[in-house]
Amino acid sequence: MPKISNPDNSNLTAPVLAGPILAGVVGVPVDHSLSPLIHTIWAHRAGVNGYYIPLAVPPYYDDFAKAMDSLRVIGFKGVNVTLPHKEHALRYAATASPDATKAGAANMLTFGEDGPHADNSDIEGFANAVMGALGERAAPRSALILGAGGAARGIVLALKKTGVVDLKITNRTREKAERLGAAFGMTTLDWSARSDAVASVDIVVNTTSLGMSGQPPLEIDLSSLHKNTMVADIVYTPLETPLLKAAQERGALTINGLDMLMHQAVPGFNAWFDDQAHVNKALRDELVAELKKRG
Repeated sequence: MPKISNPDNSNLTAPVLAGPILAGVVGVPVDHSLSPLIHTIWAHRAGVNGYYIPLAVPPYYDDFAKAMDSLRVIGFKGVNVTLPHKEHALRYAATASPDATKAGAANMLTFGEDGPHADNSDIEGFANAVMGALGERAAPRSALILGAGGAARGIVLALKKTGVVDLKITNRTREKAERLGAAFGMTTLDWSARSDAVASVDIVVNTTSLGMSGQPPLEIDLSSLHKNTMVADIVYTPLETPLLKAAQERGALTINGLDMLMHQAVPGFNAWFDDQAHVNKALRDELVAELKKRG
């Protein structure tokens, strides 16, 4: 069994296993995650001998690093990483993709011979969700970002990938919005201006927890929203937040967090299970059924 001794993680290698391919999702809590179901569905359809396992790890870097060391020795190909470990994953990695570096966080670790590699498929996931929902419509060129927390940075990078050039950001604490706005060249608005701002953008994205199950609703007036404006919410519990329901009533195209979740899972499955994952209606229907079962 190889030793775990090199502090930069570069010499830690896993034994060659003849058994099933192993991957998983790491976070705390993690039992609510739909990622195991997504990967299990794909593996079953592709006839892949593999398992994708949810792993709860305490919210401290030392615990995270020890857990990752152990998974590499066991022979895991990689893991998705959710809260509160996304910054820990980037710190643990020997190398990182440009997306992970720009976002300052990683939701993917791939364990290779050169050490763990970090990536951020949340960015690609949201960008692909937007482009997939557009159909024949033109890609958005302007956006309003609601919230300046950890998720907002990745959303901004995703929107830039889709071609958005005019970004506005607002947050309940203006100072946080100003810091993120300065980092990405965005216009910062007062939180009180959020309702007026929806009239002048092609896409509105809620990156806050407002409207999520168990959280207060997002209070915003969409009366000036154009029907060609896209509205997105990054949560999927509930699937239809009050924001999305109000936008649909005005004829707007909407995206929920399930769209982003499915698309962000693709790079991990392709990297670890050596097959091509596909996001389609059948997958979405199975996930929706699971969410309904959970209540």
